[in-house]
Amino acid sequence: MAIPISNVTRRTVYAPSGTGGAGPYAFTFEILANTDIAVFKDDVLLTLTTHYTVTINANGTGSVLINATGLALAPLSPTQYAIVGNRTIARATDFTTGGDFFANTLNDELDQQTIFAQQNAEGLTRALTAPQTDPTTIDMTLPRAADRANKTLAFDAVGDPTLGISAADVANAVTYATNAAASAAAAASSASAASSSASAASSSASTASTQATNASASASSATSSASSAGSSASTAGTQASNASTSASNAAASASTATTQATNASTSASSASSSATSATAAKVAAEAARDSALAAYDNFDDRYLGPYASNPTLDNDGNALLGGALYFNTVVPEMRLYTGSAWVAAYVSGAGFVQQSSSTGAAYLPTGTTGQRDASPAAGYLRFNSTLTKPEVYTGTAWGSVGGGATGGGSDEIFIENGQTVSTNYTITASKNAMSTGPITVNSSITVTVPTGSRWVVV
Repeated sequence: MAIPISNVTRRTVYAPSGTGGAGPYAFTFEILANTDIAVFKDDVLLTLTTHYTVTINANGTGSVLINATGLALAPLSPTQYAIVGNRTIARATDFTTGGDFFANTLNDELDQQTIFAQQNAEGLTRALTAPQTDPTTIDMTLPRAADRANKTLAFDAVGDPTLGISAADVANAVTYATNAAASAAAAASSASAASSSASAASSSASTASTQATNASASASSATSSASSAGSSASTAGTQASNASTSASNAAASASTATTQATNASTSASSASSSATSATAAKVAAEAARDSALAAYDNFDDRYLGPYASNPTLDNDGNALLGGALYFNTVVPEMRLYTGSAWVAAYVSGAGFVQQSSSTGAAYLPTGTTGQRDASPAAGYLRFNSTLTKPEVYTGTAWGSVGGGATGGGSDEIFIENGQTVSTNYTITASKNAMSTGPITVNSSITVTVPTGSRWVVV
């Protein structure tokens, strides 16, 4: 039945709610059947009926209820449930020339087309696309799969997709970060040396100033000391020049240290980014390792490996699980634990009569007279293809199944019977019986011949 299709987004996301997280979780977009949606528990796609049920309202909206099986499905503590429009894109009706053209059929087709358009629009809103305002010359085609493998995605000068850095680039970044740290340490050492040089220069300048003052006092006190004062002044000038040179060197060292410190800071920032990426990779690797270990532990609890006798506990020392397997190295055979006992996991078909049809017919071993067993035992049963009839070995000779004549080789001459009746016997009604005498009927034993029947002793 046709229903109005609202202008809504075909996606609804909920945090877990309800008893145990079962919901219900409502969706406001219209659907035509309960198969028109997909339900995700975090990133796990759930299965309709197995994990959840759908209730559809009269207006096409509805709700989802997670069942016990869905709640037990990992993850046990999800962060969200997502309900997404997922109707299979197909044409349900094909109108033919001169055929019926019903409004309800047309409405169903138009409803489907609207739902398909909304599903595509919802998907496009989450896709990587260029803005409408970009130039028409922008080409959003990705590089070939073989070229972009193990690389990040980047964009060139005009905004087209291009190849980014590779795993090798990340390894180089780690090397560069290590070198940068070493450069930073060297820069710190240079800065310390520059500071020491500046301090020495300052001390030399102070000494020069003191000596100049002393020289001036000596010149004023005595003319005879003028020569000495001139010499002291010359020495002070030389020391002042040396102090100026040291200060210049210190300034140059400080500038170099600043540059190296800036470079070290940039390298350290790159190293920090690389370390963050490395940490994320480590977390992912540890999660994969834990998942692999859990899978192996589960397998190890099911298949216990080879043992000489029936084990009573699993490989972790825990109680045995029903369905557990192990290989008995003594018998040898594979054995299955039923929950209370160990049994053979399989039985060889050798030595069993084969069923040959759905009616339950048994297939007897078939062969010619010359192919009979060389040393048969009483009870052997086969089909003789030479005589075209089944036969049984009585313990002394092969005879027809159900009695009949026997003989040596292929002869069928002799019909044998006993000579003493030791158990009461009644001839079947409306049947006759014949025996070869003499016949002895033991005391207190009765042979009953019904009315109309005969027992002839020859």
